[in-house]
Amino acid sequence: MASSHGRGLVHLAAALDHPSAYDALPYIEAARLAERGGLDFLTLDDTFARPGPDALDVLSRVASATGRIGLVPTITTTHRDPFHVRAAVAALDRVSRGRAGWWMDVSATDHTLVAISAAPPVSAGSETRDAGFPGTPFSAKDPSIVPRLPQGLPVRVVDATDGPARRTAARYADVALVRAASAAQAAAVRDELRSLAAEFGRGPDEPRILAGLLVDLGDGEHAAVPGHGGGGPRQTAQGPLYRGGPVDLAELIATWHGEGIVDGFHLTPAEPLRDLERLVNGTVALLQHRGLFRTFYPGSTLREHLGLGRPATQCAGTGRAS
Repeated sequence: MASSHGRGLVHLAAALDHPSAYDALPYIEAARLAERGGLDFLTLDDTFARPGPDALDVLSRVASATGRIGLVPTITTTHRDPFHVRAAVAALDRVSRGRAGWWMDVSATDHTLVAISAAPPVSAGSETRDAGFPGTPFSAKDPSIVPRLPQGLPVRVVDATDGPARRTAARYADVALVRAASAAQAAAVRDELRSLAAEFGRGPDEPRILAGLLVDLGDGEHAAVPGHGGGGPRQTAQGPLYRGGPVDLAELIATWHGEGIVDGFHLTPAEPLRDLERLVNGTVALLQHRGLFRTFYPGSTLREHLGLGRPATQCAGTGRAS
């Protein structure tokens, strides 16, 4: 059953990962293209196994070269101090004027999951203030005197594909990503997330649920390779893959969204610049023509793009607004 939000406009995001790029220029060019298409946000991986520049550094450069699109780096807490993570994302939110998010990597170790999920208490007399992440341990570890962030709280993104991450996503995420090879698989995870979110006192549209797909649009306008279009993508070692043309991809997106299976899609181009260009000029244009995707940004922050309210910042454990 579709949610009330699911019957609105589809949400679209894309991965900005560019394995062969070692400077910011290719990322800036791709981000400007995605912004022309009106995409909600871009993600950039930053695992220690990935060569290339730091994701936060790249997206800070991208922020100054763009004006509307959201910017979401992957940042792990496994090898970083949580306070420094919070400060770095807050800095990106300021430099982008409210367009920052944070892809929480909760799959690497148990330490990461605990760091995100368990909020230590704050005494009633504490003057510690949360600059960006209420309800998480980042609220109370260190005092913060930084100004209030442009969007109140950077958008939190969690990959909820694997079972252990779903409770974290249901409790904290603004956006939950689900890498699903079929509509039935995506719908099952959606139902579980909604049930878990209700346990934590959240509404049925929290979090926004986006299907994650690797897309190979190298076949241009040709129909999708059998097994990749219409009925759903094909499972591969790299994850769910759609291979075909932008027309059938638009139909797949419209169908899953129209049936309330997901709120949108997070798409990873197989060939960064080629597939992003065909996504924007083909798939997005078709969805816009059908009235399913925005033709302009009505707001300026990532929360506005996603239809998320501005949260009230509070001291963890006290319920007092900071």
